[in-house]
Amino acid sequence: MTITAQADEKVRPELDGVPETLLWTLYNRACEARRPDSVLHDPMAVELLDALDYPFEERLGAPSALFSQVQGLRSLTYDRAVQRYIGQNPEATVIALGEGLETSFWRVDNGRLKWLSVELPEGAELRSRLLPAHSRARVLPGSATDLRWLDEVADPSKGVIVTAQGLMMYLRPGEVRSILAACAERFPGGAMVLDSMPPWVTRLTRKGVVRMKNLPVPAMNWSMAGERRELLRTAHPAITEVHALTMPPGRGLRGSLIHHQHRIPVFRSISPAVTQLGFAG
Repeated sequence: MTITAQADEKVRPELDGVPETLLWTLYNRACEARRPDSVLHDPMAVELLDALDYPFEERLGAPSALFSQVQGLRSLTYDRAVQRYIGQNPEATVIALGEGLETSFWRVDNGRLKWLSVELPEGAELRSRLLPAHSRARVLPGSATDLRWLDEVADPSKGVIVTAQGLMMYLRPGEVRSILAACAERFPGGAMVLDSMPPWVTRLTRKGVVRMKNLPVPAMNWSMAGERRELLRTAHPAITEVHALTMPPGRGLRGSLIHHQHRIPVFRSISPAVTQLGFAG
């Protein structure tokens, strides 16, 4: 067993609001990983799910083949972006903002990178309690909007890539802009990967009408349709690269639709847009 909890000592997560959404993300990723034909190899996610004392199906609903595959492919999209970056910067620091119980470090580790997970205190405590300690990976409790985490990179010249998976939509527009500007200024030659939801989806969350069975989706304050991603350049002059990341092909018809969602208006309008930024060196 690779995680630190024991089978007879299940951990009860005490989470609500935005932090509780990390359990929905884990649930879908683990349900996908259980499949023999999974799009994402993530045995640790399955172990984490089994180690938690939480009514997943009662609270979040029965596993959805669509949502689970979307989550697996989204995680794979982030993994591949990080792997491409560390392929050119093998001793880079990866800063994972709002990582929850993601296990990306163990999926992409090249034996040389450094990993910093920035997570709200309740999520950080759960992550530290469940996941194994590692000399090149650490957890910093705190909000991504508290920019002191930028000071935690010992040598930015070796490269920095920042990931924000399923995070930015819960922040306010000014907070998103501040994070982008700070990263562009502090990490020359660095990169950032983030996702966003279209405006009509975020409006519904602010009305409190979006639920995952018994889990109300918290209000999303920032939105960005994929076709407007070029506006991210305005956050700072050092943002010199903005491009879309397309999810890789998945399994069956659903997997094909996920891969081509940016070409199908009805799917594009409800799907997260994944974007990579590059910073001037």
